[in-house]
Amino acid sequence: MVNEKITEFCHSLLKKELIPAMGCTEPIAVALAAARAREELGRLPQRMMVYCSGNVVKNVKGVVVPNTGGRKGIEVSAILGAVVGNSRQELEVLSRVTREELAQMENLRKKEICKVALLENIPGLDIIVEMEAEDERALVTIAGHHTKIVRVEHNGIEMVKSQEKSREREEERYQVLSLKTIYEYAICADLQPVRSLLERQAEYNRAISREGLKRDYGCSVGKTILKSGNRSVRSRAAAWAAAGSDARMAGCNMPVVINSGSGNQGMAASLPILAYAQELGTNDEDICRALALSNLLAICLKSGIGRLSAFCGAVSAACGAGAAVTWLMGGDFEAVSRTVDNMLANVSGIVCDGAKASCAAKIASCIDAALLASELALKGKKFQAGEGIVGQCADETIENIVCLAKTGMKETDLEILRIMTRK
Repeated sequence: MVNEKITEFCHSLLKKELIPAMGCTEPIAVALAAARAREELGRLPQRMMVYCSGNVVKNVKGVVVPNTGGRKGIEVSAILGAVVGNSRQELEVLSRVTREELAQMENLRKKEICKVALLENIPGLDIIVEMEAEDERALVTIAGHHTKIVRVEHNGIEMVKSQEKSREREEERYQVLSLKTIYEYAICADLQPVRSLLERQAEYNRAISREGLKRDYGCSVGKTILKSGNRSVRSRAAAWAAAGSDARMAGCNMPVVINSGSGNQGMAASLPILAYAQELGTNDEDICRALALSNLLAICLKSGIGRLSAFCGAVSAACGAGAAVTWLMGGDFEAVSRTVDNMLANVSGIVCDGAKASCAAKIASCIDAALLASELALKGKKFQAGEGIVGQCADETIENIVCLAKTGMKETDLEILRIMTRK
């Protein structure tokens, strides 16, 4: 029997995290902040200033903003958010853009109304948008989460009270969930309150995966995997997730259901499960349970590290997927634990150097590693405690990864940004 408080907490966590988003979430978060600032300003801005933390800069630099005809960049996201945005749409804020609005954005861009600056020494996710028009001024800050507006000002008057000091507390709470707790919730709890969310994730993410396999996006990593001649379920699992990323990074305007604020992580945590479920003829109930296990494990692993960092989020998402596949294949809790250890012992050194086409290849590599981890685990094999970063149990291994990523990779994160912004 699953503890009632744990069940309610897991329900609320999935409801909060498994939300739809269109396009890479960092440029969309910039557009969201700009849309809210425009609403507060009450008119189109004559001048804009956008301040972003380094991890936002690196995740906007290489991806196409949806519905812009292939355009990239913070200026495009911010100005378009100001022109068309409705902040109530949150991460689907750019879902509808007319030709006239796109032309208006381009005209304002040519007038150079928008300037961008780096927020020095600010880790994670921070976006500040300032707007001016005649004697009116508005300011909006998003921090911690892609949709978390922590401050709104109009002419220097605070309209929404700052919540910046408490922005990390929620994610710290996620870490109270052990792997055993997550497993018991996913396998035993009544999932009816979150079933529609999990089904929507399966529907949306499979749809954009099909789109990525149908057309040429980016480097067509997903299509290339399938064309290699190996159509095993393991190859399909990697190809489906990679194809979704191919499309999304190239600006496809189809929505995905995200995980830990990331569409790529949402697809990596869900699409391998759908591939194996198809192969095994898994019933709908067990698909939902596998998705719950995968998503919660990915969320809890990534929450300790932070939304944006030098640690590639595909690792945590694929780890969740590998654990869920182990369960679908008949593995018990011990096998799931071995999968986590095996996966994190292998590819935890993959760095995040921004959102871009090569994310699809990283996703494919992580999923392949997760499925190898699962296959080893199902045979009773596991990398042993004390070998590198492997702990005495899966929870300790996860703690080690959090320390490695959050503390050990701080300088790595800065160096990646230096490389990416080098002229």
